[in-house]
Amino acid sequence: MSGLGDLEREVMAQLWDAGEPLTVRQVHERLDPARGLAYTTVMTVLDRLAKKGVVTQQKADRAYRYAATQTREEMTAALMFDALSAAPDGAARDAALAHFVGRVGPDGAAALAAALKAAAGDR
Repeated sequence: MSGLGDLEREVMAQLWDAGEPLTVRQVHERLDPARGLAYTTVMTVLDRLAKKGVVTQQKADRAYRYAATQTREEMTAALMFDALSAAPDGAARDAALAHFVGRVGPDGAAALAAALKAAAGDR
């Protein structure tokens, strides 16, 4: 995910894969032990993610449990939308979309076409 650092993305992946709120200790245990991350480092990352609004903190006894505020797909879509919104005008946005479609390959283009068709049917 763009907009998040490498360790933040790894922590988010653990939360998404778990499908339930996790404590700092649970996240720490699920991360690659070869990285040698300190418990306090994981705690700091989760605290920063909470301040960014990317995760929620839920008090559970003496610890907090952390959960993602959005699914992986929702966050990815929000990042894509933010990037497109940064275009200076409609023509630049359209050009960026055209470049994106050109880079996603046939399977990605088919998924986009299906999503557009479904969105048009919802209206």
